[in-house]
Amino acid sequence: MSDFTSDMPRRRHAAKRGTEFFIYFSLIFVLAIPFATAFWLLEVFQKQTLNLHGPLARAWAEADRITPILFSA
Repeated sequence: MSDFTSDMPRRRHAAKRGTEFFIYFSLIFVLAIPFATAFWLLEVFQKQTLNLHGPLARAWAEADRITPILFSA
């Protein structure tokens, strides 16, 4: 018996980000801001430079990393 499924074309499903995704993203982003600010300040004092990603960029990155993990489960 032959396996024909291995030669089938693969379709890429676009990640649909609906309302529920943006609600969770917003909540995680808002909760991440104080922690990102604290870690940013700590890193500014340790490295003595402002040439770093700011707290909002860090919070956005964390929310962008965590939210898809919640939806993949």
